[in-house]
Amino acid sequence: MTKLLVLDVVGLTPRLLAHMPRLRAVAAQGFQAGLGTVLPAVTCTAQSTFLTGLPPSGHGIVGNGWFFRDLGEVLFWRQHNALVEGEKLWQAARRERPGFTVANVCWWYAMGADVDWTITPRPIYRADGRKDPDCYTHPPELHDELDPFPLFSYWGPGAGIASSAWISRATEHVMATRDPDLTLAYLPHLDYDLQRYGPSDQRCATAAAELDTVLTPLLDAAGDRTVVVLSEYGITDVSRPVDVNRLLRGENLLSVHTQDGMEYLDPWTSKAFAVADHQIAHVYVRDPADVPAVAKLCASIEGVAAVLDQEGKAAHGLDHARSGDLVLLADPDAWFTYYYWLDDARAPDFARLVEIHRKPGYDPAELFFDPAEPAAAKRRAGVALLRKKLGLRYLMNVVGLDAGARAVRGSHGLLPADPADAPVLLCSDPSAARERYEAVQVKELLLRLAAR
Repeated sequence: MTKLLVLDVVGLTPRLLAHMPRLRAVAAQGFQAGLGTVLPAVTCTAQSTFLTGLPPSGHGIVGNGWFFRDLGEVLFWRQHNALVEGEKLWQAARRERPGFTVANVCWWYAMGADVDWTITPRPIYRADGRKDPDCYTHPPELHDELDPFPLFSYWGPGAGIASSAWISRATEHVMATRDPDLTLAYLPHLDYDLQRYGPSDQRCATAAAELDTVLTPLLDAAGDRTVVVLSEYGITDVSRPVDVNRLLRGENLLSVHTQDGMEYLDPWTSKAFAVADHQIAHVYVRDPADVPAVAKLCASIEGVAAVLDQEGKAAHGLDHARSGDLVLLADPDAWFTYYYWLDDARAPDFARLVEIHRKPGYDPAELFFDPAEPAAAKRRAGVALLRKKLGLRYLMNVVGLDAGARAVRGSHGLLPADPADAPVLLCSDPSAARERYEAVQVKELLLRLAAR
């Protein structure tokens, strides 16, 4: 049976592929196909569809985060594989081939997955509040075979090529020392500058060329493995944020509680609130009788293109209990913020931090040093890093609020309109060639390729 190397090159599109000759060589050996994505077109949802062959209504990953009704909390970027419902790719492969081995290098929901080797980012959360870069591996001895994980280049204002280079080297190491039947690797580099500057900016072409260079040794090391390259979504140009939660608060639907002068979203008492995730937002409504009125209000918000009710969610494969009672889709040039405070002086302290687990929504402003005062933000970052080196507690309070949101020039989540900005699939084996695959067909494609 054929061994596979499956690369999730997030944000890869035909427009960017033009700057990536080494990746194009994969398609030249085999084929290139359009890749239909899912709604929402975000990392956790798309990856879960690739690995289960199911839409969000089947696997339950309705976004990068959602309101956990049983906990009463909005939680993003959870890591336990048990959250993903449905049969996984490797489980199906093992039915036909017991002993089929799998390595997961940084695909999401890696913790607790029944694979043979796991590498995933996992900071050390120290008892005094400090957070140190590190990764989780299974089995544990794999950890000390790797270089330290560059957490601050994986996300935040310093996000850049170093993290994808580390992942590429780690993947190469696992292939060389363990030789899995299936190797999964996630390469995030294109996510950064495309969100910062928008795909029309020349810096995005440069980022594509950088990643192509980093991937060259890994692709060369693949040997006789079949290589499959997937993309979760395409990032498109945007110019305006939509503060949906502030509008809900203005209608006395969203509630906050206050501690030490800072306001926190109160999901327990809110009549309605939105969980923003790029260009989609799940709106949770406490009283079902209020859903029609909330839907009408949301439809009137400038920047909202569509409001999906139960019928609309079902039509898009989003009718799962974790979904909001309503799902909002942004206009193509807009995206949703999570902001709910009306005065920046009352924003919670985590709003100015790179803090993906405490924010009740996705925040692309974390990719910038505060545009309102970038020099001061960089000085604060320097002081924070010095405190970290001295073993002291520190706050990386470098993220802008309104100015940061308005600096964002790229987003995703909607189904693509232009094929040049849509996801793409590359494969080194020409036998499976066709013009287009849907995301729900990727699992079956990989099973066929592995069985050759």
